[in-house]
Amino acid sequence: MVSLGCPKALVDSERILTRLRAEGYGISPDYAGADAVIVNTCGFLDSAKAESLEAIGEALRENGRVIVTGCLGAEPDYITGAHPRVLAVTGPHQYEQVLDAVHRAVPPAPDPFIDLLPASGVRLSPRHYSYLKISEGCNHKCKFCIIPDMRGRLVSRPAHAVIREAEKLVESGVRELLVISQDTSAYGVDIKHAEANGHRAHITDLARDLGSLGAWVRLHYVYPYPHVRDLIPLMAEGLVLPYLDIPFQHAHPDTLRRMARPAAAARTLDEIAAWRAICPDIALRSTFIVGYPGETEAEFQTLLDWLGEAQLDRVGCFKYENVAGARSNALPDQLPEEVKQERWDRFMEMAQAISVEQLAAKVGSRQAVIVDDIDEDGVATCRTMADAPEIDGNLFIDEGTEALKVGDIVTVEVDEAGDYDLWGVLV
Repeated sequence: MVSLGCPKALVDSERILTRLRAEGYGISPDYAGADAVIVNTCGFLDSAKAESLEAIGEALRENGRVIVTGCLGAEPDYITGAHPRVLAVTGPHQYEQVLDAVHRAVPPAPDPFIDLLPASGVRLSPRHYSYLKISEGCNHKCKFCIIPDMRGRLVSRPAHAVIREAEKLVESGVRELLVISQDTSAYGVDIKHAEANGHRAHITDLARDLGSLGAWVRLHYVYPYPHVRDLIPLMAEGLVLPYLDIPFQHAHPDTLRRMARPAAAARTLDEIAAWRAICPDIALRSTFIVGYPGETEAEFQTLLDWLGEAQLDRVGCFKYENVAGARSNALPDQLPEEVKQERWDRFMEMAQAISVEQLAAKVGSRQAVIVDDIDEDGVATCRTMADAPEIDGNLFIDEGTEALKVGDIVTVEVDEAGDYDLWGVLV
């Protein structure tokens, strides 16, 4: 299995592998030992499409028998046009079609005496943390995004099913649950926040229930609806990590309108202030797009000014690019690449300066951290509550780590800060 793209795609890969393992299939760590290769693709940006095509080509060269699934699978002609030798192409979260394709390519020969499936299923993330997908699809119609076209409208999982999966994960040793979806705040809207088996399908209720399991709970892809403020007291109480991943995308109302997103940046600043008043330790992560069609220098400066006021802890930024099928492609006043690059550089320079200042303020503080890795020199790579795996910073412990294990949660005193990372000593 070659899994590309976001954590939501990783969860899809885990589900496919779990089903295949339950049917008696083995999982090869390399091309040479595999009878076939599944490539789970990403198709969100043209650069992601190119990466997916490259991965398919590599699998064809190294193995020759390739099944393609995932977001780019929604464009089968695009894939077969570049790689006509693929065995099958299926779209996102079409698990049954993937299984059917595998059955045709490699007929199963299960052996009940040797085919053992762990109770938690097959996971591609480290043992101590796991992504927990609560819904699929999205009801928004942002002009730059083709996710709703590929994955459809919002479909929420029943709350009791999410909790049951989370309980199994925690029982198997998971210390951190990373809640993901296309729109976490909208969880349950499509099923009218139905309650079943004692659990209600609303993000506030779900967060509270997950927080009772004893693991860290981290919320990703939280759209800034008003009811998000109801999550903040749960963070102040310690039930949920004081961390919100909210894709603001921009700050100027005109740019946001052209994106077909809510244009209320000033009120968003008020919301952020209210969140911090309730939970002063809250860490805010967001992503932004610069160089969107029609973005003027004044609009971009508004974004910089907003970022300076918001003082977000973790920030990612993308240069706008046209994506096949996106409505933003037809917008006038497309910006040249050099303007996008210049604005991206200025944005990231400000974001880095904010990060440096905020991390420096943590020197001397004590932080709970989770251990992600310990290298051969005994250096432990950890994360604070303010850091999600792979996208945020790390905290490093250089000495005294002999008794630590991956997945441990320990207290550290911060003694050094860099641009995006921290260093500390065990307390």
